[in-house]
Amino acid sequence: MRRDKGFSLIELLIVVAIILIIAAIAIPSLLRARIAANEASAVSSTRTINTAMVTYFSTYPTTGYAATLSALGPSAAIPCAPAIANACLIDGTLAQGGKDGYLLSAIGAGVVGGVAMNYYAAANPLNLHASGDRSFCSNDDGVVRVDGTGTPIASRATCLALLPLQ
Repeated sequence: MRRDKGFSLIELLIVVAIILIIAAIAIPSLLRARIAANEASAVSSTRTINTAMVTYFSTYPTTGYAATLSALGPSAAIPCAPAIANACLIDGTLAQGGKDGYLLSAIGAGVVGGVAMNYYAAANPLNLHASGDRSFCSNDDGVVRVDGTGTPIASRATCLALLPLQ
């Protein structure tokens, strides 16, 4: 009487093939889910920047909108001491300009008499089709707009030409 111990090579190959098929089905779905999460974070960050810019404008009316994203962020002091250069309106991660696969920026513009009268904020994917598929922006009207091609948004005029996020 013969006793077989363990698995045959064919049985092991079948198990490996099944695992590879499952991975081939699951990995693209996981990547799409990650991109969707990154895009949702970018939209949320853009809205947060909008709120911070409006607050900055009303807090520092002689300056207008913040010249840079970092001006909305925290100072080195603990607790944060609000000032024109560091208004303590957004967290440090957002103020540094990178979050969840997106490069964030905000620029005050339209300076009249030393007061920035408008701004634009942009969220552009760091790696197109890997960290995100779309670019987002907003300006002083508070409307978040989207570029479905993921082309980097580099000016207020470019932002204004885009369609609002649905």
